[in-house]
Amino acid sequence: MIDINININQSDRQLISNLAQKIVRHGMAVPSIFYLEMVKYMSFIGSQLLVFFGPVITVFIQSESYYQLTHLLEERKNIEFLMLEIERIVSNNKIKESKE
Repeated sequence: MIDINININQSDRQLISNLAQKIVRHGMAVPSIFYLEMVKYMSFIGSQLLVFFGPVITVFIQSESYYQLTHLLEERKNIEFLMLEIERIVSNNKIKESKE
């Protein structure tokens, strides 16, 4: 069971929440949760791989938020928070759809 009371500062929460919203908006909620569950124990290695590919990736996206995310994804608690956010957004979307 994932601990709901994860201590993350507000700006980091907002950055991770924005990432979760983008993931859900693109329809990648289920694959991303499967992937994050598989690699959350190797989060540091994965974040270092993102840093390695950073110079190429930041040509296409904003570099400041990219490197903030790579730093955040080093810690397992942030991966868990990202999964919780994705699940929360999907759940809220289903509730909204059922009311319509």
